[in-house]
Amino acid sequence: MAIKLHENFQKNQIIKNNLNKDFFLKYQAQTTPNPLALEISHAQGSYIFDINNNKYLDFIAGVSACSLGHKNPVVIEAIKNQLDKYLHVMVYGEYIQKPSLDLTMLLAEFLPKKINKTYLTNSGTEAIDGALKLARRYTGRSEIFAAKKAYHGNTIGALSVMGYEERKNPFRPLLPGIRFINFNSNNDIKKITSKTAAVILETIQGGAGFVEPINDYLNIIQKRCNEVGALLILDEIQPGFGRTGKLFGFENYNCTPDIVVFGKGLGGGMPIGGFSSSEKIMNSLSFKPMLGHITTFGGHPIIAAAALATLKEITSSNLIEKTLEKEIFIRSKLKHKLIKEIRGKGLMLCLILIESNVANELVLRAKKNGLILFWLLYESKAVRITPPMTISIKEIEEGCNTILNILDEIQKEC
Repeated sequence: MAIKLHENFQKNQIIKNNLNKDFFLKYQAQTTPNPLALEISHAQGSYIFDINNNKYLDFIAGVSACSLGHKNPVVIEAIKNQLDKYLHVMVYGEYIQKPSLDLTMLLAEFLPKKINKTYLTNSGTEAIDGALKLARRYTGRSEIFAAKKAYHGNTIGALSVMGYEERKNPFRPLLPGIRFINFNSNNDIKKITSKTAAVILETIQGGAGFVEPINDYLNIIQKRCNEVGALLILDEIQPGFGRTGKLFGFENYNCTPDIVVFGKGLGGGMPIGGFSSSEKIMNSLSFKPMLGHITTFGGHPIIAAAALATLKEITSSNLIEKTLEKEIFIRSKLKHKLIKEIRGKGLMLCLILIESNVANELVLRAKKNGLILFWLLYESKAVRITPPMTISIKEIEEGCNTILNILDEIQKEC
């Protein structure tokens, strides 16, 4: 009798799960035809659990967003404390709200001295749009250079500076005045002239396969911008907040930008973005016209409280220095004939497999084996490894062993 009841329960659960997936596909807009469709029950630390209580080791941290892992007690406490005070009370920039003020003051402590004023937004992509507007407003120029194979988001503004035509073409016409240069190439530098408002670059190219700047490239670009009066915008949405062994990725590459854009890892699992610059540059958004960039929910007190707690935890602990130790461990473990190379820095890493079908199989089989991996946007042979910064060596070893076992299986089938 008990066995029969258990079998019936399992059948009903399968039916319910299938219905939820059907509803998910029917009512919630999708970004791809075949989403992974993992139905989540809860998450804690480095693990995500589905509704059947299957456990998955998270090797991507919500795509570089959950710096402190899932449901970090420091972040949860900050959110609960703020919930008891107030939620949204006014559009951005009018009232003095302690969480967002404290957050911007703490950011100013850790950013380069000349970058002391921050505009908080709802996402990194919104911050990209704000930074582009700021550069045009401050310089009075319209030309903007971006890098080929760049990814900065998917709004019209961010899409305009995306360096991948296949993903842009269906949405044209986009913003005028956008030109492109090759990342890590000095041959294009003279194209940046006194007509240029800004050059926008990812500190480490994400969608292209975690490509780091080499041969002092960012510093050379910065010097050229200084020569012609253009602004250098660095997109720190993925590398920012400790993931590369420095609080900001650009600190690794001998460069101080004019505008820094951030998001993802600052929020502790909550949605946030922002762009920072000097007081002189940033103030240009507040007049002629007033309200040069406006947002209703940017700097929301709950989000700012979570971000403030996250930033304090990252900067007051040894998490940043530990990222480099964890990188060394990952590189030492993940050696396999099907892995061509490992790119990136710290805990912003990706595997480059020998073929794209190997990358696809690795991601899909990993899910079945209790490990969360994911692809990159443009590099079809890449698989991202961007776990929470709080992940332990033991957990890293668990994930690496799963990867190696799957690659062994794939190799046998070849």
